Amino acid sequence: MARSMAYQALDKISSEEISAVGVPSDEAERLHVALGEIIKKHGASGPATWREISSRMLTPEQPFALHQMMYYGCYRTYASCTPPAWIPNLDEAVLTNIGRLLEKRGEEILGSGYKDPISSFSEFQKFSVSDPEAYWSMIFEEMEIKFSTKSSCILCEDASYPGGKWLCGAFLNSASNCLNVKNGGSFDDVALVWRDEGCDDMPLNFMTLKELKAQVCHVANALDTLGLEKGSAIAIDMPMNPIAVIIYLAIVLAGYVVVSIADSFAPAEISTRLSISKTKAIFTQDYILRGEKELPLYSRVVDAKSPLAIVVPARATKPVKGLRHGDLSWDDFLGQADTAKKDEYIAVEQPAEAFTNILFSSGTTGEPKAIPWTHATPLKAAADAWSHMDIRKGDVVCWPTNLGWMMGPWLVYASLLNGASISLFNGSPLGHGFAKFIQDAKVTMLGLVPSIVRAWKSTKCTAGLDWSNIRCFSSSGEASSIDDYLWLMGRAKYKPVIEYCGGTEIGGGFVTGSMLQPQALAAFSTPAMGCHLYILGSDGKPLAEDAARIGELALDPTFFGASTTLLNANHYDVYFKDMPIWNGKQLRRHGDEFERNKERYYRAHGRADDTMNLGGIKVSSVELERIFNAVNGDVVETAAIGVPPSGGGPEQLVVAVVLKDQNQEKETLEKLKLEFNSALQKNLNPLFKVSSVIGVPALPRTASNKVMRRILRNELSQPNKRAKF
Repeated sequence: MARSMAYQALDKISSEEISAVGVPSDEAERLHVALGEIIKKHGASGPATWREISSRMLTPEQPFALHQMMYYGCYRTYASCTPPAWIPNLDEAVLTNIGRLLEKRGEEILGSGYKDPISSFSEFQKFSVSDPEAYWSMIFEEMEIKFSTKSSCILCEDASYPGGKWLCGAFLNSASNCLNVKNGGSFDDVALVWRDEGCDDMPLNFMTLKELKAQVCHVANALDTLGLEKGSAIAIDMPMNPIAVIIYLAIVLAGYVVVSIADSFAPAEISTRLSISKTKAIFTQDYILRGEKELPLYSRVVDAKSPLAIVVPARATKPVKGLRHGDLSWDDFLGQADTAKKDEYIAVEQPAEAFTNILFSSGTTGEPKAIPWTHATPLKAAADAWSHMDIRKGDVVCWPTNLGWMMGPWLVYASLLNGASISLFNGSPLGHGFAKFIQDAKVTMLGLVPSIVRAWKSTKCTAGLDWSNIRCFSSSGEASSIDDYLWLMGRAKYKPVIEYCGGTEIGGGFVTGSMLQPQALAAFSTPAMGCHLYILGSDGKPLAEDAARIGELALDPTFFGASTTLLNANHYDVYFKDMPIWNGKQLRRHGDEFERNKERYYRAHGRADDTMNLGGIKVSSVELERIFNAVNGDVVETAAIGVPPSGGGPEQLVVAVVLKDQNQEKETLEKLKLEFNSALQKNLNPLFKVSSVIGVPALPRTASNKVMRRILRNELSQPNKRAKF
C-alpha cells in the first residue's frame, strides 16, 4: 500500500501533528495519550491496532485527515498489500445469519473440525459449492421460502443446461413469498418506509406488510381487467417509489412479466426495449420531480410509441392531464378492479423457470441483451443478501437505484424475502436530504455506488448526522476508491463495506465480502455462496487456485440463479462458446479481468471485453460509438474506452477520435467533447459523461478489422497519454 509511505508510523506521531490536521490542541493531546495506550498494548502496526483506533479514537466529527493519518500510519510497515479496514469479532459473528446457522448445525455440516463461524466460514463457502442440494435446501428453510409444489431435486443433470437444471418440478410465486410473514413476524411489521425530497423535516411515511399486500392485490386485480394473456410483458418506466414497488410485485403475483426500463432513458432506448420484449402495456409517471423541477417522463414514453400506458401522477394532488387516446390514469386503472375483492388475490403459482422479469444489459453489439429473470432468480438475490449483507428480520435496507437496473428488483427481494423493510427516498441521493433520511429511517444496510460516496465526501452533506444504526454498507456497479470508502466507513464508526460484484445475468453476485471475514478497502474477500471462480491464464485455462494470479474471470456453470436463456441472442454463444472445459464442465464466461492476491483478496480490473461501467451502468462501446460517430461530419470513427483514474475509482469515459483533418487543434477536441456529451445525454442517458477526447491518426485493429480497444485502454490508462478538457 504505497500511499501509507507518505504518512508517519503511529509511534512517530506527536500531539502537534495531530493538531495540525485540524484537531483542537486539547483534543489532540487526549488522542495522543489514547494512541500511546493502544500502541503499548497492541503494537504500532497491524489489524489489532487499527481495530482499537477505529473503535476507540475516531469519530465522524473529526477531520478526515486524522482518519487518514491513523489508517495509513497504522499500516505503514505492515507486510500485507491488502490491510483489513474492518475485523469481525466473535460476539457479533455468532449473531449473523450464517453465524446462527453454524452455531446450531456447524458440526453436522462441516464435521468435528468445526470451530466457530469466523474460523469455519471459508469451509462453509466450499460446502455451498460441493453440496448444492444440502446447502440450498438449508437456505430456503432459513428464509422460509414457500413452494406450492416442492422440487423433486434442487439440482438435476440436464444436457440442455450447462451445470444442470435447478428446482426441477418446483412451483412457486416469488412475489407471493415477499408478502408472507417471516421469522415469527406479523402483518403489522413495516414493509416500506419512505420520504420525498424537500420534506426533510417531515415525519417518515410507513406502510405495513398488511397494507402492502392489500395494495399489491388491488393492482393485480386491476391488471386482470386489461384482458392480457397470462405471461404477457408489462413494462415499468418510473422512479423507484412505493407505487413502483407495488406495481412490480403485482405484475409478478398475477403471472405477468415485468419489463424493466430505467427512467433516465431517451425515447429511442425505451422503444428498443419495448420492441425486444413485446411489451403489451407500460406503467409510467407524468413527471419526475427533482426539487421544484418537473422532468417529463410520460411524453418520452409516448415518443417511444409505447402500447397502452397507465400513468401515475408525480403529485397525488395534481391529476394527470393530456393523456393519449386509450391510455389510463392511475385512478381510472385502479377503479376497474372489482371493489368486492380488490384487496385479495390468489397468486399465480408457476414453474421455477417461468419468467418474472426482463432486464437489459449491454453487450458488445449495439442492441442490449434481454435477460429474463425467473421465479428462481429472486431466491438467489435474497440468499446473497441473507448470507453476505446479513439482512435479517427487522432490518431497514436502502439502496438508491431504479427498477430499470438489476439492483432495483434485487432490493425488493433482498429486503422482503428476508423480513426486512425497504427504505426509499424519492429524489436525488447526492445531497443532505438523502443523508438525513438514512439517519431518520434508521437504515441498517446501506448500498451504494462509489460515485455517490465521492459526492458526499466532497460536499460534506453528511456532517452532523447519526448513522450509528448502520450495521454494514454494500457497494456495487463501479470500482471503488480506498480513500472514499475509508471516509464512508468513518461516517458509521467503522462498519464494514461489503463489496458486491455480479451482473444482471447472475441475479446477484459472484464475488463479494462477508461479515465473518476481515474486509479490506476496494477488495472482495470471498466468492459468493454457491459460486466457484476461476481465473484464466493466457492459454485460456484456469490458473492454480493457491497462487496469486490475474486474468479473465470465469465461473463454474453450476451456479444457482444465473440466466439460462436470452430473448435476443444465443445464450450458449454469449456465455459458453469457446470457454474451456474444466473438471468435466464447460466454464461460464463473465468478461471481467480479476486479480486474486497472495492474501486471497480479489480485485476487479475492469472489463476484458468491449463493455464498461459508467456510473454503475454497464454499457457497450458500440452503443456509445454509434452516437459519437453521428455527431459531426468531420469525425471518421471513434472508440469509446472506459479508463480507471490513476488514483482508483469508477471508470471514466475517454473517446479516441479519428478526424478527417489530422491536424486538429485543441479547440476542435474541446468542441467535440461538448458535442459528444450533448448527444450522449440526449440520446442515451443523461447520467453519462465524456471525461476526455483525444485525437488519434487511426484505431488499432486486428487482421479481421476488429478494433482492439484493449490496446487503447492500456495506453490511455497512462495519464500522460491523454489530454483532458
